Amino acid sequence: MNTIAKIILSMAFIASNVIPAAAFCAGKKTKYRFKKALAFNIFLFAATVIFTTIFAFSGNIYAADTAASSGTIATGLGYLAAALSVGLSCIGGGVAVSAAASAALGAVSEDSSIFGRSLVFIGLAEGVCIYGVVIAVMILGRL
Repeated sequence: MNTIAKIILSMAFIASNVIPAAAFCAGKKTKYRFKKALAFNIFLFAATVIFTTIFAFSGNIYAADTAASSGTIATGLGYLAAALSVGLSCIGGGVAVSAAASAALGAVSEDSSIFGRSLVFIGLAEGVCIYGVVIAVMILGRL
């Protein structure tokens, strides 16, 4: 991938975050405008990822090309699988912690003796992220 394509992709990633945020902040902040800005952000980001994927898998692999790595499509897909396992498990862990922490905060405000038990449930929710990292290490160990 040449330098101009890298610059265009970098600008596209920045624009996919800046344009919807600026559009939301420019007007009256309502729930409808937030949903519209979020949908536009997701659309722009997905389009940029698809565009990048097409360019990344359409030719030779240039990044991190050393004598030790073979640079095959299997290596690239292995790195992609490791990144997805960490990313998606952390998103799931974040959702679980947000639900568990808000419930624990409400429960502790009523009865402070259950603070220790509520921390256990929050820790269990954070364990999902650790499982994703372990899977990613196992994937990267096979490459």
